[in-house]
Amino acid sequence: MAASLKPTPAILLSSPCSSSAYSSRLPLQPSPRPRFPHVQASPATEATPASRVEHETRDTYNHVASAGVAAAPKTLSSYEPSLWGDYFLDYEPKPLQRSVKWMTARADKLKEDINMLFESCKCTVERITLLDSVQRLGIDHHFKKQVDIVLSQIIEDEFSSSSLHHVALRFGLLREHGLWVSSDVFNKFKNEDGSFRKDITNDPKGLLCLYNAAHLLVHGEPSLEEAISFTKHHLELMRDTLKSPLDEQVKRALHLPLPRTLKRVETLHYISEYMHEEQHNPTLLELAKLDFNLLQHVHLKELKYLTKCVGLNYARDRLVEGYLWCYAIYHEKEFAFSRIFLTKQLMLISLMDDTYDAHATIEECRQLNVAIQRWDERATSLLPDYLKRFYTELLRIFKDATSEVAICDTYHVAYARKAFQDLSAYYLQEVEWLHQNHKPSFKDHLSLSAMSIGSPTLCVGLMVGMGDPVTREAFEWAAGYPKVAIACGKIARLLDDIAAFKGGKAKGDMASSIECYMVEHSVTSEVAISKILSLLEDEWRTLNQAHFEHHSHLLVVRRIINFANSMLVFYARKDAYTFSINLKETVESLFVKPIPM
Repeated sequence: MAASLKPTPAILLSSPCSSSAYSSRLPLQPSPRPRFPHVQASPATEATPASRVEHETRDTYNHVASAGVAAAPKTLSSYEPSLWGDYFLDYEPKPLQRSVKWMTARADKLKEDINMLFESCKCTVERITLLDSVQRLGIDHHFKKQVDIVLSQIIEDEFSSSSLHHVALRFGLLREHGLWVSSDVFNKFKNEDGSFRKDITNDPKGLLCLYNAAHLLVHGEPSLEEAISFTKHHLELMRDTLKSPLDEQVKRALHLPLPRTLKRVETLHYISEYMHEEQHNPTLLELAKLDFNLLQHVHLKELKYLTKCVGLNYARDRLVEGYLWCYAIYHEKEFAFSRIFLTKQLMLISLMDDTYDAHATIEECRQLNVAIQRWDERATSLLPDYLKRFYTELLRIFKDATSEVAICDTYHVAYARKAFQDLSAYYLQEVEWLHQNHKPSFKDHLSLSAMSIGSPTLCVGLMVGMGDPVTREAFEWAAGYPKVAIACGKIARLLDDIAAFKGGKAKGDMASSIECYMVEHSVTSEVAISKILSLLEDEWRTLNQAHFEHHSHLLVVRRIINFANSMLVFYARKDAYTFSINLKETVESLFVKPIPM
């Protein structure tokens, strides 16, 4: 039996509203005027016809103004039913070509062979080539010790190469692992005036590697911005003339650069392409296929369990999509508990979001927040009947998690609970703004909505159950919502707002960041979206910078970055969490269809 929960004093704040630490992050009372200076309008606004701006912003202002009237009881928004229903509860996967026992034994033998490959590497080029293949094939989680050794050798080795591909590959691998490399390493490929040499355009593989590596830039690196622009231009010119598999890799990267991909989706692509690479290693490929199929077997069991035990949804039923989100953060077998508990947290957040946003009246929202801040079964009496089950299940899920983690890790759940309470207060703030017809500035809106999207909350929750490498210090750091967590929230919010704006919003929804920007700066939606895309690029740089600013928490930082990357799958074109048909093919490829051996 686990020890009783004894949270640290920092977590014992019964209500964020009364916490000075909390209020210093974001005041909870609606402000009568903007608290922040205006964001400067894009220069493009000057070229926009005044009549068009006036027409579009007037319509937007009317929408924003009408959204403030929320005194009447709300009705439940109409969401599509789950695409999957009980599919995974009843699903019986087709028999694998070999038994799980045989596959596991074979995988263990292959791991031994690959260990010898690591030991046999004699130079930097061999090391970076092996490490890149192991990572892209998705089997690096089996070789953590070897990866650390190889990285230390790569950073210490004398390295001088005229190969753009090798220089860029080394640069990208080291930066991804939090080891600083200056962009000056690319100066050898430039002319005296600082422009890139034209002759490197004859090396498409090197260009692609530079393009991907340059997307690991941090703030204040114009040379890497130039590298992205240069390589993108030339890759676009040549992409229809390249041979497979390079042509497919270029097309994917131009759509989404490698550092921003959902890694397991990219792994599936690369497994099918790797055998066509020059000097590919059959041992690596066989282990990649075995490992993917063995893990898929684990993930199917988890989906079956979650379908059976999570039945809270009276709004969006998106259990499978929520699991995919958590799977994007960590797919490894060792994080099964973390992945399952995080999925439960996400389902609770999704339901709480729909409750505040679409279902509850203003008084019911206030009652729900009071109950969540109290976190006590006796507070159930404060709630209307339809919310009592949600609240009871909320307390139960967190209580069960406390008893399931190791005794020494019970404080993990306390931090996740506090983050959940914070999120409830953020939701309530949005409802109060709406109820009082408060029209926030763009900055105020983004400050709040980047928190209410739930991503910073889950940046704390994802750490629960990850074991000894995640310390109490790391929880304290994450619970303070560092810049990397806020950046994750802003990326989620801005991508979601763009997708929702293009897809159309329902009258009565809270104004989006795009609408706030349009009204505040009297610009068209095209100008507002252009500005927001620029802001998104800043946030990606903030994520990259976290590799170096928080190196002691690199394990968590990389999971947060995985989370941020997943937003591009969910919000690339449409809100695929709400309209889940857009994720059907991805879900099937990851969880239903094994890789042919």
